[in-house]
Amino acid sequence: MQNVLQLLQDGEFHSGEALGRVLGVSRSAVWKRLQGLEDDLGLHIFRVRGRGYRLASPLSLLDPALIADACSACGWTAEVFPSIDSTNAQALRQLAAGSQAPLLVLAERQESGRGRRGRAWVSPFGENLYYSLGLRIEGGSYSLDGLSLTVGVAVLRALQESGCVGVGLKWPNDVLVAGRKIAGVLLELSGDPAGLCQVVVGVGVNANMLPGASIAIDQAWTSLREQSGVLVDRTALVLCLNRWLAHYLALHVAEGFAGVRAEWEVEHLWQGRAVTLSAGPQQIEGVVLGVDKQGALRLDVAGEERQFSGGELSLRLRNDS
Repeated sequence: MQNVLQLLQDGEFHSGEALGRVLGVSRSAVWKRLQGLEDDLGLHIFRVRGRGYRLASPLSLLDPALIADACSACGWTAEVFPSIDSTNAQALRQLAAGSQAPLLVLAERQESGRGRRGRAWVSPFGENLYYSLGLRIEGGSYSLDGLSLTVGVAVLRALQESGCVGVGLKWPNDVLVAGRKIAGVLLELSGDPAGLCQVVVGVGVNANMLPGASIAIDQAWTSLREQSGVLVDRTALVLCLNRWLAHYLALHVAEGFAGVRAEWEVEHLWQGRAVTLSAGPQQIEGVVLGVDKQGALRLDVAGEERQFSGGELSLRLRNDS
């Protein structure tokens, strides 16, 4: 089916005869095969007598060969899956099985994509970026403190290079445009951080998903395509993110998060804002002062500075801010 998707991704009409040649079936059997494609991948395909078939919206499919070549040039390996449970889970499995690292895992679709705090990450076929970079760290060779924030800066730079205007960071792992989420970071570890461990840097970017689609997301969101008005080349976005991640990971190895801290604070949208921090049932109100050199949030709480870190924390703007 990949050859058919390559043909249809432009969003233009293609004749049943042309599609039949690609599928290796008769012209009369094309529609049945395309209906199966709709059911399997959640795509919408229009059929118009005399014109042929087209996707309801064009796609930008990933180019595995181009991605593999670019990764090989910088010492990474790469795999692109049509569909997978989770790119983070696959990267962890492959690292545990002894795969070479750094290892980039990408997918056209995730069946069980996940975000922070156990949330599902909506992952429709061919729309967004589902990106996981697997690293192997030995002997505590560099600090993991603040690593997710360092990755956030790399994602921000990639989005800016891709033409996204007004993008900024929200502690700890969100990237926003005009208060709406456009990307997120999820780090997952296995092994001993002080000895040998595997770290997966998971990044999700809303690339071409558009509002109005039947997509259930429990927070305000936007996408690069909505912001720019044009279809995003997802392969180019992968290569751009690769470059920025390689740069910032090298900086983090050399200096830790301290080398990125000032840059992160400049891009933090809620710097100096009044916020409510949720820590389980506890609600803490304060004003954002910034982050410390480990990436913990610094809050002014009733005139006293306090630091907070942890995966179960949630930060919201206060109504009066």
